[in-house]
Amino acid sequence: MRVSSPGMEATHRRRRDRLRSEVRDAGAVLVTRGVNVRWLTGFTGSAGRLLVADGGREVLVTDGRYAEQAAVEAPGLEVVLDRTWEWLPDRLDPGARLALESHDLPWDVARELAGLLGDDRVVPAPRVVETLRQRKDDDELALLRRACAVTGEAFTAMLGWLSPGQTERDVARRLADEMVIRGAEGPSFDTILAGGPHSARPHHRPTDRRLRRGELVKADFGALVDGYHADMTRTVALGDPGAQLRAVHGLVRRAQSAGVARVRAGVAAADVDAACRDLIAAGGRGEEFVHGTGHGVGLEIHEEPILRREATARLTDRMVVTVEPGVYLPGLGGVRIEDVVLVTPDGAELLTTAPTELIVL
Repeated sequence: MRVSSPGMEATHRRRRDRLRSEVRDAGAVLVTRGVNVRWLTGFTGSAGRLLVADGGREVLVTDGRYAEQAAVEAPGLEVVLDRTWEWLPDRLDPGARLALESHDLPWDVARELAGLLGDDRVVPAPRVVETLRQRKDDDELALLRRACAVTGEAFTAMLGWLSPGQTERDVARRLADEMVIRGAEGPSFDTILAGGPHSARPHHRPTDRRLRRGELVKADFGALVDGYHADMTRTVALGDPGAQLRAVHGLVRRAQSAGVARVRAGVAAADVDAACRDLIAAGGRGEEFVHGTGHGVGLEIHEEPILRREATARLTDRMVVTVEPGVYLPGLGGVRIEDVVLVTPDGAELLTTAPTELIVL
């Protein structure tokens, strides 16, 4: 349970005001997606709905399990403990329309609300909150910076003890411990720790295979700090990996640098992908770059915008995205290098700052 502060209360009010302005034509919006409720109120319980209506009316609805938690995490809001929809009609102005998170709310619930209020009073509002969340405010950036700093500190610690003979699973567990020791709640996602030929699998799950001398080790991991996610990938070597894998690492590193250099407010997301992909293709490895170049990150590990060749979005100031090209040679090994960057009018600010050169242990 998180204790709210006056500063965070003000931040949440500003966020709700932004939402209210986006759905002003409807008169009210019902937020049902948990991560969006948290962003707007600070409430972290697993059962929460939020009504934001004209006239400043704001209602957080949960059940008896979370009565105390709602009062502590979201002070100042009217809290209703109700598993039904009986509370809703009386809190809407006569004739006001209700915008729903149509990408999240089940169809049968939407029909139930339409039956309660009338078909003409229920309208879709898909991903309105997610769109607002793409541009991070100062509070969010502070938490993302801390999560990224903890991630880098854990990586530095890992370099001091990583060695042949350890299992992938043991390394992943110890890496998680390194993040918790430094203040993380835990890993921000299931760590990808892959040695040797396993590093050629973009999303490998750690096994009991032991790391060996002369092979690459790919670590894709991040720290979770107060709900905010870091996401960093580095590929290191346990002894000399050979000329071919050294060359692949150098190619991916140049591509990743080109992608980071392309990040800037106003740039198309697809152009960042192209900056990485074109360089890898020119190096003869285009067919071995098998995923998109990056994604937004924040309260979720994968958020909009997505950086891929089909993307239609443009980057804007205060977005936080990853840049993570990779090349994968089945049976031999793979390399991915990933950083979290803040989009600014002047370019990208690196939030993950661990070295990207090939480190040979």
